Amino acid sequence: MPASTTRHPRTHAVQVATLLVLALATVGCGIPADGGFDSDSDRGINHSGPLDTGRATVNRLDPDLLDAIQAAARDAREDGIRMVVTSGWRSKAHQRRLFDEAVTRYGSAEEALRYVSTPDASEHVTGDAVDIGPTDAADWLGRHGADYGLCQIFANEIWHFELATTPGGRCPEMYADSSSRHA
Repeated sequence: MPASTTRHPRTHAVQVATLLVLALATVGCGIPADGGFDSDSDRGINHSGPLDTGRATVNRLDPDLLDAIQAAARDAREDGIRMVVTSGWRSKAHQRRLFDEAVTRYGSAEEALRYVSTPDASEHVTGDAVDIGPTDAADWLGRHGADYGLCQIFANEIWHFELATTPGGRCPEMYADSSSRHA
């Protein structure tokens, strides 16, 4: 086989694994093809904001959190930023799967807790947390979130936000990661 067409098995495996992780993250987090935004078509979805409340991951959020995220998404859109809830409410079973996968990936429950909370400790399970994407939207919310009462909670997760102050207030200091919140 000519050198130009030879693939290194490890490089190919990394490419396949990367694509698989991206596909699973998208499917596993329930991102619809429209990215979480309402279309103009009548799909029986609450049109009070730009985020698709027809998905359980969004419509099972705490109502105050949902209102804050909807308001932020409207304002971000005016700044040319498309905000998507990549993960919001999660069932205990889904959170357990995420935690178990993290234990396998990181080698121990202690290390996994830096990235994923248990079902009993996760704010996602109670509908009190959202993960925001894409990166420019998470960055926008990191800079403007306090205007809506929304704060980045973990220093190692720029996408994770919760209601943690009053609108216009000051966000509390971030935890280093999710393991330090419940220590």
